[in-house]
Amino acid sequence: MRRVTAPPARIAVVGAGATSLVGELADTGLEVIALDVSSAAIAALRCRYEDVEKISYEVADVCSWRPLAQVDTWHDRAVFHFFVDDADQQAYAESVRFAVRLDGHLVIATFAPDGPEQCSGLPVARHDAASLSAIFGGFELVDSFESDHRTPWGSTQRFTHSVLRRAI
Repeated sequence: MRRVTAPPARIAVVGAGATSLVGELADTGLEVIALDVSSAAIAALRCRYEDVEKISYEVADVCSWRPLAQVDTWHDRAVFHFFVDDADQQAYAESVRFAVRLDGHLVIATFAPDGPEQCSGLPVARHDAASLSAIFGGFELVDSFESDHRTPWGSTQRFTHSVLRRAI
């Protein structure tokens, strides 16, 4: 009898930057797509993980990115809150709907309602679980919590962390 194995899960790490997360996820056997608008950030990741076959690299605008195959998980830690206009938020949400398979997950962290109003000199949108659920239609909230993030400069920033499952 021939043994059939499922393909490894695919995860898109949005705003990958210089994070070690992509390497850590690949080490667990996941297929990782490192996505960033910055070609310099992606080039640095390529150099850092040049021998890791389970990582693919994409330089793209997340609001118009369409993967060749759907992903099981979309991971965004602190990109979405930079989209302050409704049209940009809807374009981002449409990318998520296109990219994430049915029953797949959106894992997202944004500034909380009582979080900072700016980051790196740019205005940000602040969200709670309800506002994220409203924006990401077709996804249902699985879990959410808020936490304080301590920056390297010693300040504290309040974040909302949410997991949503693609239901339709």
